[in-house]
Amino acid sequence: MANGQSKTVRSTLKRIKRDRTLYLILLPTLIYFVIFHVIPIMGMKLAFYDYRIMGDSIFIGFKNFQKLFSTPNFTRILENTLIISAMKIFLFFPLPVIFALMLNEFKPGPFRKTIQVISYLPHFLSWVVIAGIWFEFLSPSSGVFNMILNSLGFDSVDLLTSKGAIRWILLASESWRSIGWDSIVFFSAIMGIDTTLYEAAKIDGAGRLQIIGYIIIPALLPTMITVLILNIGFFMNAGLDQILNFTNIAVNSKIDIIDTYVYRIGLQNSQYSFATAANLFKGVVGTVLIVSTHLFSKKLTGKGAW
Repeated sequence: MANGQSKTVRSTLKRIKRDRTLYLILLPTLIYFVIFHVIPIMGMKLAFYDYRIMGDSIFIGFKNFQKLFSTPNFTRILENTLIISAMKIFLFFPLPVIFALMLNEFKPGPFRKTIQVISYLPHFLSWVVIAGIWFEFLSPSSGVFNMILNSLGFDSVDLLTSKGAIRWILLASESWRSIGWDSIVFFSAIMGIDTTLYEAAKIDGAGRLQIIGYIIIPALLPTMITVLILNIGFFMNAGLDQILNFTNIAVNSKIDIIDTYVYRIGLQNSQYSFATAANLFKGVVGTVLIVSTHLFSKKLTGKGAW
């Protein structure tokens, strides 16, 4: 047993030495996740304490969670989080796949590269800039959207203060920002398909749609399942930065989520223990969802995230 473990360790060290350049490239990312995602886990114990800046914190068990679940607005905030997250995950998820399939239909060259670059650019913009662009686009007085409506004989509408439209605006702006960037992983998977499969299919008389349906989509399936499972792990993250920039008094009741709630009570009201409890609840739900989805996918398709 010990000999087998020693052999595994030697094999691992040998592989690390062989691929040391790749591991060095990965090192900054690992350091980032350790500092901002692993070490903060130890601070989660604050959810079970009554935190005090001066003096020792007092252990209070699950009282912060009881307070959280009994908060009058908690049900509405949880509902907003689930609805917005579900829209972003399940309605947005097919779009990068479709975009990658469309890119693959263009011949390699300057035109395809230009489309890729243009579609990637919004990902590198901050939500402050993106919100400003959408405010200008949807402005009821001078926005392009309302100018088009007016030219067609319709009255101007203020979608940014519409409770019925604001969630769809969040989805649309998220799609505009991420569709190109998120398509990279799917486009890379398409590029990795053996070209002899295409040639064999053409010899057998397969059309382009048949090639997409019987070769490309099945080849993309493992990647799609992995990405979907990982996305579901972030199901409770409905987009703090985005919502902080798009919110206003008129629509706050429709887009107030757990993250904005934690931001208010934790940073603005200095209730650190209570905010930690709310954030821990969100993290536990995300963990349960990602494990459950993995097991379900494994049982249904034989493929999972690991």
